[in-house]
Amino acid sequence: MSDIHQLPLLSDVAPERSDAARNRVAILRATEELIAESGIHAVTMDAVAARAGVGKGTLFRRFGSREGLMAAMLNFSEAEWQAEVISGPPPLGPGADPMSRLLAFGRSRAERTLRHSDLISAAGAAANRSYAAYSFTAMHVRYLLGELGVSGDIPVLATALLAPLEAPILAHQVDADGLSLQRIQDGWAEVAHRIVQR
Repeated sequence: MSDIHQLPLLSDVAPERSDAARNRVAILRATEELIAESGIHAVTMDAVAARAGVGKGTLFRRFGSREGLMAAMLNFSEAEWQAEVISGPPPLGPGADPMSRLLAFGRSRAERTLRHSDLISAAGAAANRSYAAYSFTAMHVRYLLGELGVSGDIPVLATALLAPLEAPILAHQVDADGLSLQRIQDGWAEVAHRIVQR
């Protein structure tokens, strides 16, 4: 089974000029601040450029559109979460038994996806998580299932565990079915126990 440290990470990006890196960080921080202050629907490219101290043209060259900027914010959040999985405290990070890590993964992923549901929606078509993000989560779950000695088609079983944690499914459960996050997390844990058979 592949080691999680060999997976493609969202933080594995090509080196950039120091001024471009400063601008990127300033833009993402400005966007984060504006979302916290006014909500995502009030965030405009003009407001982000002004807060970040960059020209609007720089913003569009870098991200292409408001949706592209929101997708970059998602990737930023995803990179933070990946760092928690790789080297954060247990049980999400290393140091706990595989079943505890798997359950922590499900709880964390559901909570994070719901917390960013407005951001995912604002990113539109760009909201689909990148190949690196999906590969990371899929390989992490496959790795844990392997460590738990699960028999069967591990890639398919991992997909069965990942699908309920995607934004459209979670949003439907919360908005249409009226389920609480806790109930969703508990139900996901029950599915995980059944797959692992313990």
